[in-house]
Amino acid sequence: KQEIKPEPEIKHPEPPVDEPEKEVVKEKPVKKEKPVKSQEEDDKPAPKPKPKKEYKRDPRPHLNLVFIGHVDAGKSTISGHLLYLTGMVDERTMEKYEREAKIKGRESWKYAWAMDISEEERDKGKTHETGSGYFETKDRRFTILDAPGHKAFVPSMIGGACQADVGILVISARKGEFETGFEKGGQTREHAMLAKTAGVRHLVIVINKMDDPTVEWNQERYNECVDKLTPFLKVTGYQKGSYEFMPISGLSGANMAERLEPGICPWYSGPCLMESLNSIPVPELSEDEPVRLPIQGKYKEMGLIVHGTNYSGAFNSGDKMILMPTKVPVWIDGIIHEGQEVERCFPGDNVQIRLKGVEEEDVHSGFVLCELKRPVPACTQFNAQVLLLECKNIITAGYTCVLHIHAVAEECTFSQLLCTIDRKTNKVLKKQPPFIKGGETVLVRIEVQQPVSLETFKTFSKLGRFMLRDEGKTIGVGVVTKLPGISSDKDEQ
Repeated sequence: KQEIKPEPEIKHPEPPVDEPEKEVVKEKPVKKEKPVKSQEEDDKPAPKPKPKKEYKRDPRPHLNLVFIGHVDAGKSTISGHLLYLTGMVDERTMEKYEREAKIKGRESWKYAWAMDISEEERDKGKTHETGSGYFETKDRRFTILDAPGHKAFVPSMIGGACQADVGILVISARKGEFETGFEKGGQTREHAMLAKTAGVRHLVIVINKMDDPTVEWNQERYNECVDKLTPFLKVTGYQKGSYEFMPISGLSGANMAERLEPGICPWYSGPCLMESLNSIPVPELSEDEPVRLPIQGKYKEMGLIVHGTNYSGAFNSGDKMILMPTKVPVWIDGIIHEGQEVERCFPGDNVQIRLKGVEEEDVHSGFVLCELKRPVPACTQFNAQVLLLECKNIITAGYTCVLHIHAVAEECTFSQLLCTIDRKTNKVLKKQPPFIKGGETVLVRIEVQQPVSLETFKTFSKLGRFMLRDEGKTIGVGVVTKLPGISSDKDEQ
């Protein structure tokens, strides 16, 4: 019999049941055991810290020169001729200037064209803006600032004088020209006074155009100029030893790079201009002081570039800085000194700086580049000691004029007349006078509409000197004595 096997049961798959999620247990990190140092390893000296990068600087001392004087005295010609004599302008370029000047009938302006670049300046023969150049000798390096001589461009001249250590006051010996510049209304007097107020500590007075047919190296004419200028310079504040005189010819180059030959000028045996510049003492500037670089101007060339003279401190390319008084942070993208890209800006250097992090319209002349941790104070009012010069009328509280301090030109108001002061003894003569007049020394409270970066004169003299101008004339000079809320009363005494 065949066995009948039962058919296997068909098992249908049961629906899947959601299983509870398994908790993920994080493994605790295994602590690595520190290797035990052997006695020999303990005895090894600790690794030395990396030395700071050293920036090499030209060992020759550096001076900033500003050429000042009456219009047409020969400032640009002397500046350009110095560049030519020191090899900063080559022969081919000078021949080009000579050809172009001859076409316009101004052959004697060929050296001036090395400084006057714009067509308007070349056509009229008048400098409008302070030009700059540089030259060097075996012992020193110099930056030239060629200031305009016309009275309409005095604000530009002030900006140039504020950057300089030494002033070269150019006097024309030509008959009639010296008298025009030195008399009332001439720029010789005003430029010398403004240079002293701006901080120019040494003055070289060059009696130019001595080879003119009206002069012909005449000793009497030279002595006449010296005798009239000497008492004026003493009144202005220049002490004996802080100024010197010499005869030169800017066009022919006589007594500029080499001494005069006895056959040309037998009565003068002193040094030439270059010798004199090499003997002027150079101020010692510290890199540890706070950075103070007032911006004189700006232009666009592969980014925003500002230029000015670094008054104190030092900084490097790549540093983060701050612009005062707006407190805008900026980055130093590049530093150009004497036409070359450098990594570090030293105190006293006249430089162009490429900035990042700020728009062109947010930067103006008079802004000060500072360190983040040590910015310059900014305020809208301050106390000042002012020496009033020639004023047409009496001055009362509420008087307005233009304030010039370093690169700033801002309208200001005498909000309060505090007292009049005796210049010799510095004692208070009268408190809260109802009015003041020309010739008086006064302590006043000055207010401006926009914040201005400045310091008291005792704290930092270059940012504490100022000039006051009204109707195209300088009506007063002064120093900042107190910043309300920042400086103490002791600074004012």
